[in-house]
Amino acid sequence: MIAERTATTTWQGGLARGDGRIQPDSGAFDALPVTWAARTEAPGGRTSPEELAAAAHSSCFAMALSLCLGERKVEAQQLTVSSTVSLDEVDGKPTVVSSALAVRGRVAGLDADGFQAAVDDAAALCPISRLFAGAAITVSAELETA
Repeated sequence: MIAERTATTTWQGGLARGDGRIQPDSGAFDALPVTWAARTEAPGGRTSPEELAAAAHSSCFAMALSLCLGERKVEAQQLTVSSTVSLDEVDGKPTVVSSALAVRGRVAGLDADGFQAAVDDAAALCPISRLFAGAAITVSAELETA
């Protein structure tokens, strides 16, 4: 095993009016408030499992892409990876159906084709992408010029 990480959610009340707090064991951030309304309506300063999944996917993909760039003997000056995770109803059940990644990078010494090849390799490598393998994952990439 390479790593294990734990977060704990404490929930109070019913689904519609209840609320919870997500606390990572690492202490990397303070407890985050979470509600059903934050998932399905306006966030109102609260997070949702989908937002946390998007954070996990974007950060994991950025790391995978950084590795794939390093294998090409280049280093990113900056990578910006955004993930939009979508929750929809499938067969009457709320289901995470997709994660759309948008990748922008500034990488000296690499052309657009080389950047796209590194992005494609990262898409196959990223552990969170593999976790979401049943969901539709799309990646759009853009190499920025200096």
